[in-house]
Amino acid sequence: MKKTSPISVCLFPAAGYGTRFLPVTKAMPKEMLPVLTKPLIQYGVEEAMDAGMNTMAIVTGRGKRAIEDHFDVSYELEHQIKGTSKEKMLADIRHIIDKCTFSYTRQIEMKGLGHAILTGETLIGNQPFAVILADDLCVNESDGVLSQMVELYKKYQCSIVAIEEIDPSQTDKYGVIAGEEIESGIYRVTNMVEKPSPQDAPTNLAIIGRYILTPDIFDIIRTTKPGKGGEIQITDALLEQAKAGKVIAYKFHGKRYDCGSIDGYVQATIELYQKGVL
Repeated sequence: MKKTSPISVCLFPAAGYGTRFLPVTKAMPKEMLPVLTKPLIQYGVEEAMDAGMNTMAIVTGRGKRAIEDHFDVSYELEHQIKGTSKEKMLADIRHIIDKCTFSYTRQIEMKGLGHAILTGETLIGNQPFAVILADDLCVNESDGVLSQMVELYKKYQCSIVAIEEIDPSQTDKYGVIAGEEIESGIYRVTNMVEKPSPQDAPTNLAIIGRYILTPDIFDIIRTTKPGKGGEIQITDALLEQAKAGKVIAYKFHGKRYDCGSIDGYVQATIELYQKGVL
């Protein structure tokens, strides 16, 4: 049974350089790194589809054409394998292409996640939308992280960030939230800090690459000054919404692999292989 969702669009910021995986990412988008037989971004698109979304908005950059080619029909390849046992290997990606609309825009300068999301405004318009960072691969036995967040959005009608507890020594790698727990694992956010040192972190609750954002975030980003690292941080923009009580943090169910790091990428590959996810 197809899920109904108040959110139809999922934004994928995919313009980053992927420097932690050089030299392979010199000519290959990090979002196209394969975990078993599928690229990271395809796992994200499938998660968005499972949450009831059928419009995928992708913010790309130079050297990212492989993403567009992946979500397109390859007539030559399909002709070559037609009628063979290999034809079924393209069934999943053909289903995605048939069911989804893909739109693209380029981020000319890399000025942080907040700027990347603002670049996607032209593809989103005035509606709530989801954001997936493809290098955070999330695996679930039942509903995906975005599906869980959509159900929360139906109740709270505000921006939502997915969080998980991390080792306190790792806070300088994440946006970190503080807030009031209003239901089990659900927090009304009161503070957000981008990559704080462990001694300055308000908690060990870290934001991971899943968001639902209300469209007023675009105007807030426009007036957000560069923060940590000289970049426009989505954490800083969300803090403005949080001051009005309009951000929920959700401790999601499932397992996240940080496939933006070599350790997390290798762990995901091994564990998904062992689970028979092919």
